[in-house]
Amino acid sequence: MSPQELVKHAKLARTRAYVPYSGFKVGAAILAKSGNIYLGCNIENAAYSPTNCAERTAIFNAISQGEREFVALAIVADTAKGCAPCGVCRQVLMEFFDDEVEIYLANLQGDIAYRKISQLLPDSFSRKELL
Repeated sequence: MSPQELVKHAKLARTRAYVPYSGFKVGAAILAKSGNIYLGCNIENAAYSPTNCAERTAIFNAISQGEREFVALAIVADTAKGCAPCGVCRQVLMEFFDDEVEIYLANLQGDIAYRKISQLLPDSFSRKELL
């Protein structure tokens, strides 16, 4: 699947965002090795800490359906350059992604930047340190 196709799915997910406080909609789409695509959007909460980012919504959706191996992730928002995941999302992605997973940081203007999880979270703490 091309980066543009996966970003198209992320844009659809973005339309479902629940953002009454920030107004900042983010969508994510994750492609599993099975070929299934899982969507996620950011979901805000008045208490703030229960808020969930689009990336975590997508990966938790995939994990809850039994997926454990991933090919690519696209994240999209209305930003000047590609939308990067927050630190918490980077840590969650590190749990499930190897360095072969393609991560596309996109915006609504069609810009797409490519990253690997090791670039987004260098010197990370991962499950390897616990096993």
